[in-house]
Amino acid sequence: MNGGEDARRLPSPSGAAAGDMPVAAAYLAAPGFEAPLEHELHRQGVDVTWHGRLALTSAPPVRSAWALETWTAPRICDVSSIKGAARDLRAIQRNWAGYAPDLHRRSALIAQNLPPLSARPLVFPSLPPQGHLGAWTLLSADRMLLSPRKTSPFVNGEVHFVEDRQGPPSRAYLKLWEAFTRLGRWPGRGETCLDLGASPGGWTWVAARCGAEVIAVDRADLDPRVAAMAGVSTRRESAFGLDPATLPPVDWLLSDIIAYPARLLGLARRWIESGRAARMVLTIKFQGETDHDTAEQFAALPGGTVRHLWNNKHELTFFWTREGTPQVA
Repeated sequence: MNGGEDARRLPSPSGAAAGDMPVAAAYLAAPGFEAPLEHELHRQGVDVTWHGRLALTSAPPVRSAWALETWTAPRICDVSSIKGAARDLRAIQRNWAGYAPDLHRRSALIAQNLPPLSARPLVFPSLPPQGHLGAWTLLSADRMLLSPRKTSPFVNGEVHFVEDRQGPPSRAYLKLWEAFTRLGRWPGRGETCLDLGASPGGWTWVAARCGAEVIAVDRADLDPRVAAMAGVSTRRESAFGLDPATLPPVDWLLSDIIAYPARLLGLARRWIESGRAARMVLTIKFQGETDHDTAEQFAALPGGTVRHLWNNKHELTFFWTREGTPQVA
């Protein structure tokens, strides 16, 4: 698995067993990242049974960084027929997103009897969807798990964009597009961004395209096209060698740098204590085993929260604002 850990794989619920099992919360993992999610939940005393990538538990919902979304009000109901299942869902609310690890044909037929959801990729910059969205899945042909409430407004927590295959020097820009979209805010004209470990320049490209002034810090060169963009200046030095006290305040501190999580945590604390940054978006990258201890320390920083984005790999994204813990869609 991509997460670098071996999940304790339990049988997927089906038939009568699924109907008999109380479900108080469900957590959807990104493909290949079931293991970090299960370890994170186990550390909080939550044991799970897997239904595809959906971790089911009888324990109440807890905070999860590794879940794409959490189903916070799940319940199991009988499915008398395809139209009956759709009718039951529509009786609760209008908008539903289906998750189908199996029983694909039956799930597709139920979805066809529900109001359609827009599946078009977002054009950045975009705000997250504003409509209320529930989630459902078939545990068996005659049992359905549904939750009128979930933590993500996106279908199955997936954030897709109309990609730019010409401008950015790498695909890392998608992570920052997603981060800004989930925040519902991005840099603008008159704001300053400090991009640490900027090379080859994907995140600098995003911030500059938004109209911000960007200081790109790296010992390696930026892609020449990015370095030549309006508003971009460079500092050829180590991101970890910068003393915040010697720099002017910035509106955004950005970092997609490859570093040990504990070292990045020290950098984040230093900048927070300096009062020189108003907002942060940092990628916490893991090599080998997931460093859950450090991830939890990031999440415990006042004003911060940690999330696994759809466009993340074996990494988490740390969001922080001086005004208080941001609301991340």
